[in-house]
Amino acid sequence: MPTANPRRANRVQALERRSFLKTAAAGAAAAALAACDESEPGAPAASSRRFNWRMTTCWPRNLPGLGTGAQLLADTITSASGGRLAVKLYAAGEIVPAFEAMDAVVNGTVEMGHGGPQFWKGKVPAAQFLSNTPFGLTAHEQIAWYQYGGGQAIADEIYAELGCKFFLAGNTGVQMGGWFNKEIHTTGDFKGLKMRLPGIGGEVVKALGATVVNTDPGEITIALQRGALDAADWAGPYADLAFGLYKSAKYYYYPGWHEPSAVLDCFVNRSRFEALPADLQAIIEVSCAAVDQLILSEITAQNNAALNELVTRHNVQLRQFPMEVLTGLSRTAEDVLERLAAADPLSRKVHDSLTAFRREALGWSRISEEAYLAARLLPFKAGPK
Repeated sequence: MPTANPRRANRVQALERRSFLKTAAAGAAAAALAACDESEPGAPAASSRRFNWRMTTCWPRNLPGLGTGAQLLADTITSASGGRLAVKLYAAGEIVPAFEAMDAVVNGTVEMGHGGPQFWKGKVPAAQFLSNTPFGLTAHEQIAWYQYGGGQAIADEIYAELGCKFFLAGNTGVQMGGWFNKEIHTTGDFKGLKMRLPGIGGEVVKALGATVVNTDPGEITIALQRGALDAADWAGPYADLAFGLYKSAKYYYYPGWHEPSAVLDCFVNRSRFEALPADLQAIIEVSCAAVDQLILSEITAQNNAALNELVTRHNVQLRQFPMEVLTGLSRTAEDVLERLAAADPLSRKVHDSLTAFRREALGWSRISEEAYLAARLLPFKAGPK
């Protein structure tokens, strides 16, 4: 049989994925319109007004999973709305720097942005809890907390303080522990380390004596090469391979204790969002939900091959954090989380909600995924050799 062309297969999959998104988003929009028609007899089916929006991101253009995910979101909203809400993407630095994306949305320079909640802790401290917390929820548990554990309502309350509407718009899944230029044997090895580690994880290593450097994502590789960083977290094999981080650091540590998942956010200027017709609001919502799942699926799938390439082709040295280190990190994380939660009522509210959901999730995960993953390591052969 002729060998399949992988590039053609990838193009077909991409087209199928975009077709699915258009159908799903259009369906939600139609439902919203039907609801409007029922509640307001005689009202026009939809406004004919067209909107041209701009989206700024915290990512370099075409960064696999993140930059491409943001582009997929912009394209999906545009296509599903039939061009009535046309969204043009601008990568980090094209309008504003990565960490000024929220400011640009709040002040109306652009209408929407794509990034991560941990980036906005300097504006509303409680936002950092929304990304995830050290030793916290897995990606699926995190999504479940948002959808069924009260997380969305808390996120809406937090982002209202920023003048924005919050939407889940991606997840990295469990991350790697980071790239290091020296081995980590004890928690004492973090002392004096210059490390890029955003969010609450950064507060944990800071408590252990590290210096946390809030490096723009697009500058991580150069900072490691020049010695401005001794270690850096980014995401996982798929994105790390694309960044070429294996050229700048020797050791690749796991597991990602600091981010067992990492939420990506779509944040929309609240007044601009509320000015949209109901069907366009629905299209944004359902597009974010679809892209949220697709980004997680893409990163999960691509991490497999990327890790293999890093190890077999680029001779990356995988290292597992010793249990002594993880134990020390978890104890420090517990103290840090409690200190951050005590800082203000919103932080306390989100922390307590996450902690309660995590406590309940542990009972089920022990006898479901944890037990199954242990069983999956047993000898098993299936399919052709």
